[in-house]
Amino acid sequence: MNTAPPAAAPAAGHLEIAPGVLYFGTPVVLVSTENEDGTFNLAPISSAWALGRTVVLGLGREGQTARNLGSRPGLVLSLPGPGLWPAVERLAPLTGRDPVPPGKPADCRYEPDKFGAAGLTAVPSRSVRPPRVAECPFQMEARAERVRPDVSGDFVLVETVVSAVHADPRIVVPGTGHIDPAAWSPLVYNFRHYFGLGPELGQSYRTQTPRDA
Repeated sequence: MNTAPPAAAPAAGHLEIAPGVLYFGTPVVLVSTENEDGTFNLAPISSAWALGRTVVLGLGREGQTARNLGSRPGLVLSLPGPGLWPAVERLAPLTGRDPVPPGKPADCRYEPDKFGAAGLTAVPSRSVRPPRVAECPFQMEARAERVRPDVSGDFVLVETVVSAVHADPRIVVPGTGHIDPAAWSPLVYNFRHYFGLGPELGQSYRTQTPRDA
């Protein structure tokens, strides 16, 4: 007797599709790392998530960021607000590797000074050598503790541990160490388009910054 549950029928009105990417709405992160010659690389990524003090990154295997973190684990994760999307887009076609890796898009070009090319300002960090991005309201200094290939072999997964957090005073709840979610909106990468957050819909029961009903 077949006891397997019946296959679930597709939801009414839904299409089964095969999108080229699965960037379903994730924050943009600018990752600064140290190059072999002591200069610094800056790269935008859209695959990052946090669990406690650990932030996991997904990087292209052939990029300069992955190469740097394999031997120089210090890094900074700077999160831009929505207004910085043009600077992020100026970084998008650039690489810190020379020659340009074969897997990069055809219009990708080598740029040794990515901060300058993007019009962004490097400021010193406290616990790592790579600099922070001054224009980003939220910045995390971290160290890559594990760098390994993903299951496809095309990317690397980087587990980082955050050692210091810097925030613009305008996004901090006064007198606390909490970010005010009504004052902070990350730049979101949604299927290769840039967005900010919409109005607040509600709050989790675990919030540490409750609002009046």
